[in-house]
Amino acid sequence: MVLLVLALIPSLALAALWGVSTTQLALDWRLQARHAALAERGITLTGELAAALREERRLTAEILADPETSPTALRQQRERTDKAVRAFRSGTGSGTTGLHGELRDALARARDELRVLPEVREDVDDRISTQPVVFGSFTLMIDSALKFTDALGNTDNGAVSVRAQPLTDLMWAGETLAREDAVLTRGWAAGHLDKTERSDLVEWIGAQQYLFEDRIASRLPEAEAAFHHDTTLMDAWRTKTVVEQTLLQVPLTEPEDLPREAGRWREAMEELQPRLQELTGRLAADFNRANADSVRDLMVRMVAASAIGLGAVVVVIALTLWLTGSLRQRILALRDEAARLETELPAVVERLQRGEDIDVDAEVREVPHGDDELGRLGQALNLARRSAVETAVRETEQHRGFERLLQRIARRTQLLIGLQLKKLDEMERRHEDPEVLEGLFDLDHLAARLRRYEENLVILGGGQPQRRWRRPVPVLDVLRSALGEVQDYRRIQIEVQGRPWLSERAVGPVAHILAELMENATAFSKPPNPVEARAGLVGRGLVVEIEDRGLGMEPEEYDRLNAMMAEPPRMDMMSRADDARLGLYVVARLAAGLALTLEFRPSVFGGTRVIVMIPAELVAEAPEPDAGADAGASGSGDAAAGPRSDADGGGAPAARGTAERGEPAGPPAAPAGPSADLPRRSRGQAAAAVAGGGSGTPDGGSRTPDGRTGADGAAVNGAGGGTRPLPRRVRQASLTPELRNPPRRPGTDEDASPHAHPAPERSGATVGAFQRQSRITRGPASEQDIPPADVSTPQPGGTAREDRE
Repeated sequence: MVLLVLALIPSLALAALWGVSTTQLALDWRLQARHAALAERGITLTGELAAALREERRLTAEILADPETSPTALRQQRERTDKAVRAFRSGTGSGTTGLHGELRDALARARDELRVLPEVREDVDDRISTQPVVFGSFTLMIDSALKFTDALGNTDNGAVSVRAQPLTDLMWAGETLAREDAVLTRGWAAGHLDKTERSDLVEWIGAQQYLFEDRIASRLPEAEAAFHHDTTLMDAWRTKTVVEQTLLQVPLTEPEDLPREAGRWREAMEELQPRLQELTGRLAADFNRANADSVRDLMVRMVAASAIGLGAVVVVIALTLWLTGSLRQRILALRDEAARLETELPAVVERLQRGEDIDVDAEVREVPHGDDELGRLGQALNLARRSAVETAVRETEQHRGFERLLQRIARRTQLLIGLQLKKLDEMERRHEDPEVLEGLFDLDHLAARLRRYEENLVILGGGQPQRRWRRPVPVLDVLRSALGEVQDYRRIQIEVQGRPWLSERAVGPVAHILAELMENATAFSKPPNPVEARAGLVGRGLVVEIEDRGLGMEPEEYDRLNAMMAEPPRMDMMSRADDARLGLYVVARLAAGLALTLEFRPSVFGGTRVIVMIPAELVAEAPEPDAGADAGASGSGDAAAGPRSDADGGGAPAARGTAERGEPAGPPAAPAGPSADLPRRSRGQAAAAVAGGGSGTPDGGSRTPDGRTGADGAAVNGAGGGTRPLPRRVRQASLTPELRNPPRRPGTDEDASPHAHPAPERSGATVGAFQRQSRITRGPASEQDIPPADVSTPQPGGTAREDRE
């Protein structure tokens, strides 16, 4: 089909070219034929019209100069003029379609100027018009008619234009002679000429002599030149010359000094005008013959060119079809082989994308080819196929190498971050100074966020996060873990309905997904607007909703994001380096790995609401109370506690367990029992003692990490609670109340500063309260000790730029 198209395109193009050229020749012939027909009618009609208007102008000037003159001759001349006008209008009213613009405009002006003729006659009859006005009106009508004749002589054929030039010059010379006749007739009737009229006569006499002697005589054909020469030898021509010389010799200051040859002038004009009209007719006939010959020659060229072009088109089409048929048989075999190669090449690329190793030599099969043009085409196909396969293999290896390099760098960075978090955890356990703990918590928070960013690199590089859990984790702890990886965590409010648990294999990915979504929500909502994160069980599993109060997005953006979450695109890191939505790609990949359903919706607050649907197979049953207590006390099974709320006073994330940091989970800790005779340190108890011991249990004791209450508020390690902790030094405990740091009064500058540190007593008490509440929540507490929902109301903080459109 392609070969047939390639064969037909030149043939059709040649046929179209032949059609266009033939059409253009036909249009030119038609236009020139119309022009010739209009010229044949128009020149004769224009000559008759100009002669009639000249005579009426002369008689009108005579009537205005001498009112006693009989108007009979003028009325008869008006009838002849009206007849000439009607003939001109009817002869030039049709056949003007397609003429060039200059000719159309000249004809339109000539026809329009004739409309004022009745008004001029009416003014003359009413004696309200002056001699110059009447003379100018008639002259304007005659000039427009003569300009139409000039336009008729302007053709595309140079020979015809040359024949038209003496004709138009003769008509203009006759007009100057007629103007001279009209002015002299009025002057003899009135007995004088004014200076303007004498000046015009001098100008017209000079123009007439120039036209007759320089332009007309030298361009006339031989017969017409002899006729013109005979005219100049007539007595009438000598009389005209004598009168003109007399006018030129009389000074302009003597207006009443007129030539005395008035009668001889009139006779001379009556004898010369027919001779000039005859010469005009001869030149018009010669011009019409030249026009007809030009039209006939153009028609002959058109027919010849059309016939030759049509023959060439037929020959070219026949040769093209013959060559196409001969080449088609050879190309069919080559096409079949190329079609087979075309189907194999995408399969090779698909195998490369799946990670298979490809042997280029084994995959590239040579196409048989010869030494002619088609053989070289087969050779080019072989080279192109080999180049395509080699390029695909090379790019795939480069992409895989880049992903491995990215994962290797990210893994090493993750190892360092894990060691950093472990060291921070040891320092948090070792220090009890509230100011030091606050700085350590901030560093802990930054390290947790950095760990999430490194996990993004691993996921985008084709790997999977290495954080693993061995036991189910409460959803509340998962939300807190995600909260601890968000910069502006103080604005996020967490609410969990009931006490759902999440399967161990879904803890890490779900926490990562929620952290990304929370980061987006805080980044694209203006502080201090809160971000709400709600979780609860539904019929098909567990639903987590994250809702912000930002600007939201367009409906098209929601549809595009939902489509991306449903079908995560295969992303090339090199091509997506400048994309600002890498976090959403990470979310889409993690969600696809766990079969989670994510949907972005507009929020009623104007922002965005994200619904994360966790299937029922990823929702775990709550472990037995002993197992839950052991999980809460063990470093390997403890989920990360989220950032402390504003009520804790620290404003930084709490310490995290070893399992939350992504380190390999160790063996579970032995359950607490009588054999544990060494005391166990409980963080915050010393600070709680300084704060007055009011943050313990209702009965005055304090809860241990496994949920039990000591008798005197000290944390115990055994089951019986008889072992008391070693004494601890408490700051300012030995000082008198007067020497201790006074509490800050509300309303002071220090209290209003957002960077002011809380008092040690308050920080210690709040840290201890946060830790005890976390242990109670994870431990085997009674239903009345566990609130139905945990809501954290953080303070507004700075925003961080994260991935979202």
